[in-house]
Amino acid sequence: PNNPDGAIREAVLSSDSGIHVHDLAYYWPQYTAITKRADHDIMLFTVSKSTGHAGTRIGWALVKDRNVAKRMTKFIELNTIGVSKDSQLRAAKVLRAVSDAYDLPEAKEAHRLFDYGRRKMVERWTMLREAAAASGIFSLPEETSGFCNFTKEMAVTNPAFAWLRCDREDVEDCASFLRGHKILTRSGSQFGADPRYVRVSMLD
Repeated sequence: PNNPDGAIREAVLSSDSGIHVHDLAYYWPQYTAITKRADHDIMLFTVSKSTGHAGTRIGWALVKDRNVAKRMTKFIELNTIGVSKDSQLRAAKVLRAVSDAYDLPEAKEAHRLFDYGRRKMVERWTMLREAAAASGIFSLPEETSGFCNFTKEMAVTNPAFAWLRCDREDVEDCASFLRGHKILTRSGSQFGADPRYVRVSMLD
């Protein structure tokens, strides 16, 4: 999903040389329909967005080319102090628990992370869309949906952030306007867009 508007987009880079790196931090079923298999040369993921364990500071990459993977590993060895064993074990345990909840037939739906996450995101987006519509001065992008190959059903996109526009003529800086009402957002100008837009986090 694209930052900052959360829309699903195809790669815009077209080249016969080099390797494309796909950041799939938000490509999880609680945020968007998994419309197709992720099958790229280099794919980056993180537990902070997939399961909400930001403090663990763990991410991972799936890399098709073994030589590229070795060079990436060497880069990490030379440029960081590595990742603590404790964090690695914690992340592995979290991911196993998430996976097991879908593999075990006796697991309750309430204990399945992506199902729970999707319900929460639907609730939050419903409230935001209703509030924006009732305000008469804010607008959001059109709702999109697609067939999710994970849930096997049509799913509405509920991104981790909202791209909100202030349509009131006398408001030129939406972030400042909302800050005056004790609502913190990121100005569209930080993303090279019109300051009438803001990015609103939909996560805790």
